Amino acid sequence: MLTTPIAIAQALMCAIDAGLERLDAQLLLLHTLGKPDTARAWLLAHDSDALTPAERQRFEQLLRRRAAGEPLAYITGHKEFFSLDLEVDARVLVPRPDTETLVEWALAVLSVMAPISPIDLGCDDGDVLDLGTGSGAVALALQHARSDLRVHALDASADALQVAQANAQRLRLPVKFFAGSWLTAVRGRYRAIVTNPPYIATSDLHLLDLVHEPMQALVSGADGLDDIREIVNYAGLHLHAGGWLLLEHGYDQATSVRNLLSQAGFEKVQSRRDLSGIERCSGGRTKQCDAGTKTGR
Repeated sequence: MLTTPIAIAQALMCAIDAGLERLDAQLLLLHTLGKPDTARAWLLAHDSDALTPAERQRFEQLLRRRAAGEPLAYITGHKEFFSLDLEVDARVLVPRPDTETLVEWALAVLSVMAPISPIDLGCDDGDVLDLGTGSGAVALALQHARSDLRVHALDASADALQVAQANAQRLRLPVKFFAGSWLTAVRGRYRAIVTNPPYIATSDLHLLDLVHEPMQALVSGADGLDDIREIVNYAGLHLHAGGWLLLEHGYDQATSVRNLLSQAGFEKVQSRRDLSGIERCSGGRTKQCDAGTKTGR
């Protein structure tokens, strides 16, 4: 075990000199010391404090994992998404800030849609369905923002569902989870279906930087659109009249996804940009037969 004393400031400087971002080094050191991510000011106030030999060894182990490309969230075991602290590990994708665009759009759409009459509700129906929920990030964000919503979430991976259900229980959010591949296991209808499906092409070089995350949640055929095609083709069967399908996709796929939505008969087809100005999500609405129902436009 390393026994040479090293101060907090020195440990951080060594990590930065080794090529780590300052924020990553700070968060890893806080994790090592059992401090919350919000305690970065504590590091400054205690920059002359010495790490114990065990703390130094642990910190250097975490630095090596990060330097090897392992996501910070897998190392610390958690990731903030839409103000929720989610537990994550290698069984699920790390929630990205870009996906908050999908949540915001879904909330906007649902806020101006008239509720479905109880007479028209089946026992399997809900307000919104999250397909391929992974860690549960989107479904839990929607439920947290709108406690009145009946939020359902689905994933084909039993491992992913374990992570999502654990997050829901810890956060005390009553999302209903079930297993299935896209819409094959869905029996109810919804006012909105949202999804962040796999959308990376099998030959995309970006995959070289994503080796730590589950490939089945990333890759979708030669052009990256296989899963999106399946979802678009069958989503209308599980949406109420005037219901919305909203999909996250790749930075260069918006035109293709809008074409798929239009070809499947969706109306009001459009895209939303993320904070970087990239068309990150596209969606459309089923035909609206009730003139009294409000829409998302």
